[in-house]
Order: sequence, then structure tokens, then C-alpha cells
Amino acid sequence: MKRPLLLCTLLASTALAAKERPTFRYTAPPDGERPVIVEATVGPQGSDFAMRLRFDKAPWGEECKSRCANATLLLDTDNSKQTGLRLPQKAPGNGADVAVVIQGVRDYAKQEGAAPETRLRVKVRALTNGATSVDDGELLAEFNHRQDPERLHVDGETVYILVDATNATLPAARKARVVYQPPGGKPIQATIPGMIGGGASKGVRIFKDGTWGKARDATPR
Repeated sequence: MKRPLLLCTLLASTALAAKERPTFRYTAPPDGERPVIVEATVGPQGSDFAMRLRFDKAPWGEECKSRCANATLLLDTDNSKQTGLRLPQKAPGNGADVAVVIQGVRDYAKQEGAAPETRLRVKVRALTNGATSVDDGELLAEFNHRQDPERLHVDGETVYILVDATNATLPAARKARVVYQPPGGKPIQATIPGMIGGGASKGVRIFKDGTWGKARDATPR
């Protein structure tokens, strides 16, 4: 199995930068059953954490059927192990304050013979002190790409997400961390700008002129 390739880079922060650099990259195994994240750009955008996630194959729909994406990104919003998730030993996810779960789902219609409805769903959970798993977290938001295009957009293998960071339970700092656990692989983690001070100005832009579009340089709202 190929080892993950991790690029721990800060995101672009000036108007001279034409495109944000990836927060991390991952080389997916050729025999993987589910779509996995192979490139991610994560950082603050105004009062949100913005994410551009590229999967190795379509994360939802008929192509993956019942084996669609089921990926979790952990955000340590204050870059501190003293708050948030409590995992055994020295797991990289320790201290995570938010879990973002991306799932390709199929809802089977009640009417006999009707085709199932497929969609991409995102669940956002707050991991307060005492949480020992993602399931322990308080559900802050749940949205899908059909009903919530202002928060979630899908373009082929690429998923764009905006996670509201204004909840009072979420701590903030100048730096934050993002952690991804690939199936069967080692955890990947990287440091990103936080929501306080100069960190928030070093964010990403996955919106362009109010619509989903290609990335542009970081400028405050």
C-alpha cells in the first residue's frame, strides 16, 4: 500500500496568489471500496470554515451505489488538545472540536417500485469536552446538496462545503488543525489559519461573486 503524501502548507493569503494550495493530499489505494478524499483545501472564509474536497471517484450516486463516500474531517478550531474530543492515548484527533461527516446516501421511496433518491449529505457535530467519539457530538447542522446549495455543492468528484463557525460552543484561535483518517491508512493532519486575528484573513475563497466557482485569492468579506 502506498504511504499517504501529506503537504502541510498554509493557504494563500495575498492577492498575488492565483490559487490556494492544498492543505493535504492523499494517495488512495487502487482497491478501495469507497470514495476517499485525495486532496483537500480547508480554511476560514469569513465566519465559516470553507472546504474544497476532491475524491478519487464520485462520492455519491449510481456509480458507487451502496458503497458511496463516508468520510470524516475533524477540525481542532483552537489548535489545543485541552478542549474537544478525548480519544485513547495520543491519537491525532484528540482535541478536535468539530466533526464534519460527508456521506453519499440512498433513500428508498415508500412507494413500491420507485427508484431510490441519492444525494450527498453533510453532518456537522460539536465535540465538547467529554466526547469520546464523533457520535457523542452535538448535531449543529445537517444539509444535503439538493436542498442546501448555499452550504454544499458538488461538481463531479469535487465537493465544496461551508461550515458555520459562529456557534458559541466552538473555541477559536489564530491557528487550527484539520485531521483526516483514510480507511485503513494513517491519520493525516495539517495546521491551517484559525478564526482569530490574522488567521482569518489567511483564508480561502470557494465562492466567486456569490456563486460556487473556481477558487480565488483570499480577501476579507
